[in-house]
Amino acid sequence: MTMDRAVEIVVAGRVQGVAFRWQANEEAERLGVTGWVRNEPDGTVRCHAEGSAQAIDRFVDWCRRGPRFAVVDRVDVREVEPAGHGSFEIKG
Repeated sequence: MTMDRAVEIVVAGRVQGVAFRWQANEEAERLGVTGWVRNEPDGTVRCHAEGSAQAIDRFVDWCRRGPRFAVVDRVDVREVEPAGHGSFEIKG
């Protein structure tokens, strides 16, 4: 798959303790997105996502909703350089 796009995503709200990282990993694998997801000390969830433009758009859309028990207040997306990740992983 061509890595057309890479983004850093920061998701704020009730996003820790609601299986956000696990579900993000499932969604990324389903879409063919590579990168990582981790909880941040400030209560946000941060993702680095790489993939086709369409897959990244769909992954960002999923982040705006999150898993069932999440309450997403804000999603910040910033274009970044691809790092060449071969898979998607949960960090921390």
